[in-house]
Amino acid sequence: MIAIFHNVRSTHNVGSLFRTAECAGVEKIYLTGYTPAPIDRFGREQQAIAKVALGAQKSVPWESGNIVKVVENLKQSNHVIVGVEQTPESVPYKDYTAPEKAIFIFGNEVDGLPEDVLALCDTVVEIPVRGEKESLNVAVTAGIILFHFN
Repeated sequence: MIAIFHNVRSTHNVGSLFRTAECAGVEKIYLTGYTPAPIDRFGREQQAIAKVALGAQKSVPWESGNIVKVVENLKQSNHVIVGVEQTPESVPYKDYTAPEKAIFIFGNEVDGLPEDVLALCDTVVEIPVRGEKESLNVAVTAGIILFHFN
């Protein structure tokens, strides 16, 4: 299982995503858009990510890249791209059977996945919510999805 985190702005969420991904057995993480990386452009460790990740940023392979190029490369290896977002076409995650080579894309904490990224997805799943809030925190969402499909 592979995870892509696109335009996640909070370093604390990124740290939590690394820790959750490591615990769920994710083999690789791609950080796209403006998602901060564990190592900044000057080669320094991002302390806020490290604090929350508790070392997972060192044990889960990761790379930063352009979302379109990352997805195109993964599709060439017969991966199925699954967006995690609430859309009119999305299906409840419990009704979806993920193939072995599934890639899950998680988006921005407020705006979710943009239309151009959704267009790259083979399918889109959602977590149905019952409260007044429309969505869960991205790190919580990733935990539910990654553990459900591992």
